[in-house]
Amino acid sequence: MPLPDIVPAPPFAVGVGLPWDEPVGDAVATIAAARATHGDTFTITSGRDHYLFTFSPRGVESFYALPEEQASKGVADYLMLRRKLPDGIFDGRRSLPGSLFRRDDVTGYLRHLDEALAQTVAELGPSGECDVFALTRRLAHRMGLASWAGPDAADGDTFEALVAAFDTLDGSDAFVHPDAMAAVAASGKAAEQAALEVVVERISSAVDRLADLDAGDHALFARIVAAWADEPDDVRRRGVALDVALIHVASMSNLAAALGWALVDLVDHPQEAAAVVAGDTDLAQRCALESTRLAQRSIMARTVLGPVTLDVGDAVHQVPAGWTIATLLPLLNTTAAPRLDRWDPSRWDRHRLADTSDLASPQLVTAFGHGRHSCPAQPFALAAMTAAVTTLLASYDLAPRWSSYPSPVPAQIGGVARADGPCVMSYVLR
Repeated sequence: MPLPDIVPAPPFAVGVGLPWDEPVGDAVATIAAARATHGDTFTITSGRDHYLFTFSPRGVESFYALPEEQASKGVADYLMLRRKLPDGIFDGRRSLPGSLFRRDDVTGYLRHLDEALAQTVAELGPSGECDVFALTRRLAHRMGLASWAGPDAADGDTFEALVAAFDTLDGSDAFVHPDAMAAVAASGKAAEQAALEVVVERISSAVDRLADLDAGDHALFARIVAAWADEPDDVRRRGVALDVALIHVASMSNLAAALGWALVDLVDHPQEAAAVVAGDTDLAQRCALESTRLAQRSIMARTVLGPVTLDVGDAVHQVPAGWTIATLLPLLNTTAAPRLDRWDPSRWDRHRLADTSDLASPQLVTAFGHGRHSCPAQPFALAAMTAAVTTLLASYDLAPRWSSYPSPVPAQIGGVARADGPCVMSYVLR
């Protein structure tokens, strides 16, 4: 059945679609062109989905204020990720990613990060060349798996098997390579389901080994296991493994990409890099925020579950259930005020912009979201990025091998940008 109309009806962008449904050369540029033609608020129909985009200051504020029970970010994220991930990874989860970033948890993660960084330096050796984003992705895998995947998950053959499985299972492909989702659907997600079974096999073995070890060394994994204590062994093993799979997929992919851009930007800015090496952790955090802001390709979306009102400034729209309300961070983050297209870590004070006087609304610019829908892992992510760039810059003299600043995957419409091609740097041990 056709969806009820938005009242009053915003302009409709004819012939504009999203890359899940039709070929789109550059997803962000496509929405930017629609905005240039139709103004800050407009609708598009893409496949079977209907979107209301808003970019006005009042519209963005109203968007962030939408109640989750009526306009759900969680449902919108699920509908995006399920284009890539097998349905079984979502069903019946007992430990969810958003609940795993308490202060004491983060302390443990950062301890595992220190160990992962030491292993990374050992793997790199005294000199050579590497791809920045391959390096940060492997580092994020090792830290995450050590944190919540149980005994031996970050070492040896088990680590390599899990890395290969999670690279295949990567839910971020749903928004990094949305143009590939038709082929994933046509295959019945065969590769993804096979990768998930590898994860289940390896994590099931870790569940069995945990009883013979000091659970304190694997506190988070033990907590995940305990949540399934009332189930038969086969159900318990699979439940734990699928919890770990969803936690890892949801937590590590964007962190790895953001860390990659922070490293790229610091390698390109030797003065700031030298200050970070000298121990300026506040600067390192501000650099991480600034790199993440500029690397954002996120479509921020809410699936409307019950009628909502969206005030966009020059109109107040009644939006019925079934629509998706959205804004696009890369269009706001770089254009909402002068000079936002430049990398400048001095614009940040702790987690906030130091000066918002040029912004029509502070909510027009963000690195990790606003309000109730801010990323719950932001403190952890910034601490991890700060520690990682400091260690790598202090350990090695790094030099870029790219001739021009890396560009994002053009079709990407979500998450932190992935580089469109190799991004090689050389390194020499200090």
